[in-house]
Amino acid sequence: MSTVPEFTTELLLDGAWETGHGGTFTSINPSTGLELARVSAADEGDVDRAVHAATRALRGEWKQTPPSRRAALLHRLADLVERDGEILATLEALDMGGLPGVIQGMHIPNLAGSLRYYAGWADKLGGETLPNDGYMGRPAFAYTRREPVGVIAAIVPWNSPMMILGWKLAPALATGNTIIIKPAEDASLSILHIGKLAVEAGFPPGVVQVLPGPGRIVGEALAVHPGVHKVSFTGSTEIGRRIMRNAAGTFKRTTLELGGKSPNIVFDDADLDAAIGGAAAGIMINSGQTCAAGSRVFVHRSVYDAVLDGMRDIAEAQVVGDPFDAATTMGPLVNAAQRDAVMRYIGVGNDEGARLVAGGTAPDGPGCFVRPTVFAGTNEQRIAREEIFGPVATVVPFDTDEEVIRLANDTPYGLAATIWTRDVSRAHTVSAELEAGAVAVNGWSPLAPQLPWGGVKASGLGRELGYEGILANTEPKTVTVIL
Repeated sequence: MSTVPEFTTELLLDGAWETGHGGTFTSINPSTGLELARVSAADEGDVDRAVHAATRALRGEWKQTPPSRRAALLHRLADLVERDGEILATLEALDMGGLPGVIQGMHIPNLAGSLRYYAGWADKLGGETLPNDGYMGRPAFAYTRREPVGVIAAIVPWNSPMMILGWKLAPALATGNTIIIKPAEDASLSILHIGKLAVEAGFPPGVVQVLPGPGRIVGEALAVHPGVHKVSFTGSTEIGRRIMRNAAGTFKRTTLELGGKSPNIVFDDADLDAAIGGAAAGIMINSGQTCAAGSRVFVHRSVYDAVLDGMRDIAEAQVVGDPFDAATTMGPLVNAAQRDAVMRYIGVGNDEGARLVAGGTAPDGPGCFVRPTVFAGTNEQRIAREEIFGPVATVVPFDTDEEVIRLANDTPYGLAATIWTRDVSRAHTVSAELEAGAVAVNGWSPLAPQLPWGGVKASGLGRELGYEGILANTEPKTVTVIL
């Protein structure tokens, strides 16, 4: 077990650290089941104070901050994130159970990369001049300005909190918004440390605030507050619907990245070694607690047995245990409730007649562990239709391109998809037919600050990252001057 670094458990409100008025909640180390920390929780009054502080900054000092200065602050924050990478990875691993090496090798570079990518946009947010027919016989000069949305509430999930925070934080700040961050109760510590780094970087008070607490109190208060102009949420489809309903009362903009049941399609001409490894990674990374998890693995019948056997072998080779043990390849699920929910789905798969190929059990002893599980099943079974958010894959055979497109799209979700093929024509043709916000060919779920990310259908609304992130955090204003 790693040494626990110092961490804060207070709110960051208007540039200062203080105790919240909502009591405390307990953070549990999912590897041991033991208490890790008691975190101060905000209440509705704290939310109101934070919104007023964010509004003052938005209309005052932050509004007067030159774009080049905003860029410099984002670069400085990226430097501090990299400086404290080991601390951040340790806190996140203790809090939610991820592997420190994966967090430090993938999540933190993505966070720093997002900060730097959007720092580059800060002084390049121009509008455009618009040819027009004039006004009542007189010529007119018309142009657009791209202005900040305003006060943004960022509700961050527990599965990859720092990386996903970067997708919300960086474009919001680059475009001149202020932001109030609501971390998940199961993963607040690393986000609170980023709040410390934002203060150290020199962001003015009220520009970046962090309010831990229950979603039913803090999240709902942010969603209904008339001073919040946008809610950016990553989490379950159920909570996304609730946020939309709450935000509708004040016509807030929303960006919602929600659940998924992503297809991982292996064609008969695929590089099978790469496809098997990629399909396994798509369901085992982060213990399957990934919105883009490739939990439905569709395999051409001619290579079905080979892929199923390969995934079984990889699943059985995983070492499930303490994330800080160098031998561990898969850590725990985030909490006991999530572990129990995954185990119930495994029971459902058995009851529905899916064939258990690997895993299916929870190790004895403390901690919230589930062994990686592979079923041979059908697309009609619940384990292939409902988001499990754990290391459970259903492998389904298909015969034709048309059939697998139909199967892949036969889901309420539409976040991501993966195709394994050597045929360039097939890659483009099938990609165009899949109902998903992002399609990867010969690799599972590439993520980069330059690439837009988000889903369709029940997987969400709007996009993050790329230039789409700029559009999502700004409002166009049209100015027409009669000459």
